[in-house]
Amino acid sequence: MTLTKRVLDIDAAAETDRIVKWMRENMRGLHRTGAVLGISGGIDSSVCLALCVKAFGPDRVIPLLLPEKDSDPASEELARMLAAHYGTTPILEVITGALDGYRCYERRDEAIARIFPEYDPKKGYLAKIVLPPGLLDEGTLNVYSLTIVTPEGEEKSLRLPPAEFAQIVAASNFKQRTRTAMLYYHAELRNFAVIGTPNKNEHDQGFFVKYGDGGVDLKPIVHLYKTQVYQLARYLGVPEVIQKRPPTSDTYSAPATQEEFFFRLPFDVMDMLWYAQENKISAEETAAALDMTPAQVRNAFEDFTRKTRTTHYLRTPPLDMTALGHPIQAVR
Repeated sequence: MTLTKRVLDIDAAAETDRIVKWMRENMRGLHRTGAVLGISGGIDSSVCLALCVKAFGPDRVIPLLLPEKDSDPASEELARMLAAHYGTTPILEVITGALDGYRCYERRDEAIARIFPEYDPKKGYLAKIVLPPGLLDEGTLNVYSLTIVTPEGEEKSLRLPPAEFAQIVAASNFKQRTRTAMLYYHAELRNFAVIGTPNKNEHDQGFFVKYGDGGVDLKPIVHLYKTQVYQLARYLGVPEVIQKRPPTSDTYSAPATQEEFFFRLPFDVMDMLWYAQENKISAEETAAALDMTPAQVRNAFEDFTRKTRTTHYLRTPPLDMTALGHPIQAVR
């Protein structure tokens, strides 16, 4: 197989028609009559909203705005604009109170303060976790650092020990799981289905929360690389301001792009490299096609393999005994 820079180009009109047909057929199979999804002013949820409106009409699509106190205010503003753009009426559900009830912020901040004792969000401190940059040239492992921002704007970073990393992530994941609970409330209220917004990058590399943003009924763009989602966005008329907005995690109080938080590469570069690995194109051929060195390509391939392997659990459905096919052991 020859690798070219156009290999990920799609026929956006044909792909839209294919997805819309699939959504309609599966909605009937689920015996649901409409769609509920969370929108954030990001590219993925924007494309999913546009697809839902095409599939079911604006009157049978409910977009939810699900901010909490760490959310970027611009997310809600863009999401409202997007909802109006596609003729839908959004519902606002602020989840800060629920997260306070779970002690989400308190549990997270306990771990942060063990690393930086001066950290105090009440005094204006912000925080985020990030992976090291320079993947192609450094080939470093996916070891997170904690960055805090002081009230004066100074950034301080330290490597995160495993226990603190686990506590910060476990506490922060209350956010995605709370949003999912709210989506299902509104879906069950109307006999609608919940639409997931993860793309191929997020699903296959594990950038989602199990039974959080991964717990949905339909995933219309999970087969698309991020760059292909942008192609659909252009075809579907997603507002340009959203198309130009850098994808963010919007999970931590300090701003963090998806690239620095998880993926470590720009999407246009990563998608080409990942396509090459999935299609068993050699590092040497990939390097020649993308004007890289074979070592850089191998660093990316190794990172994709690590992420896919270490996040396998997230994609594993609940396990049970029925697959064994053995009869229940009766008392003799």
